[in-house]
Amino acid sequence: MGATRRPPIFYALAVLVGLFVVFLYGPIATIVILSFQGPEGGLVFPMNGFSVHWFAELFQPQSVGDIWGSFARSAQLGLIVMVCTVLFSFLAGLAFRRRFKGATLLLYLAVASLVMPSVVVSLGIGALFELLGIERSWYSSALGAHLTWTLPFGLLIMFAVFNRFNPSYEEAARDQGASGWQTIRHVVVPIILPSLVGVALFGFTLSYDEIARTSQSVGALNTLPLELQAMQTNATTPVIYALGAMTTGLSLLVIGISVMAVLLVRWRRARLGSDAGLAV
Repeated sequence: MGATRRPPIFYALAVLVGLFVVFLYGPIATIVILSFQGPEGGLVFPMNGFSVHWFAELFQPQSVGDIWGSFARSAQLGLIVMVCTVLFSFLAGLAFRRRFKGATLLLYLAVASLVMPSVVVSLGIGALFELLGIERSWYSSALGAHLTWTLPFGLLIMFAVFNRFNPSYEEAARDQGASGWQTIRHVVVPIILPSLVGVALFGFTLSYDEIARTSQSVGALNTLPLELQAMQTNATTPVIYALGAMTTGLSLLVIGISVMAVLLVRWRRARLGSDAGLAV
C-alpha cells in the first residue's frame, strides 16, 4: 500500500513553523556565532577570524559597564525570586483548594498584575519607595516588582496541578495515621514535585531576564539585563556578544538542571516509592 499523500496545507504549515523557528532562534544563533570572532572582529558579518578572545575579555576590566557585579545581582535576585515563588505559590495553591472569604477578590488582585503594563508596575513601586523615603535596591523594591510577575504564573500553575490532584491519596495517608504535615511532606509534595520544579524554573528565568519591571525599581545598581541594554549604546567590540552567549548558556544550564531534577525524582519514585521525591 502506498504512503498516504499529505495535503498541501501540511507543507504550508511546515514552512510557517520553519520560519517561526528561524525568527525565534536566528538572532540567538547570530549572537553566538559573532561572539567567536577573532581579536580584530567587529559587530557585524563577515567574521574576522575565529577565537575565544572575546570570552576571555569578559574577565578583564571593562571600560564601560559593571558586568560581573550586575550578573551577581541578577543571579541572587533570580534565586530569591525562585524560592519565594515556589513557596508562596505552593501555599496559595493549598489554600485555594478550599473556599474562603475573599478568595475570588484575592485571585483577581493576584492576576491583575499580569494585565498591568510592566513599566507601570515598576514606576508605581519606585514612586512608593521614594515617597516612603526607602532606598530602592535589587533586594527590596526590585524583588517586590519581580514577584508581581512570577507569583501569578506560579499560582496559575498550582491551580492546574491541584485541579488534577486526587485527594484520595491524602485520605489514605490520614487513614494510616499520618498527621497533616506528614501528609504534605510524604504524599503531596513528592507527587507534585515535578510541577514545583517547573514553577522554580519559571520564577528564575522570568526574574533573570526581566527589564521593564526592574527599570524603575532597582535603584542605582543595574541587573544584568539593564546593564546589557545600557552597554548596547557604548559597545564597540564583540564582548557584548560573548556576554549574551554566556547568559544564554546559563539559561540553558538552568533548564537542563531542572529537566534532570524532574527525571531524577521520577526515577526515585519508581524505584523507592511515592515519598522518594524527597532526599530527606
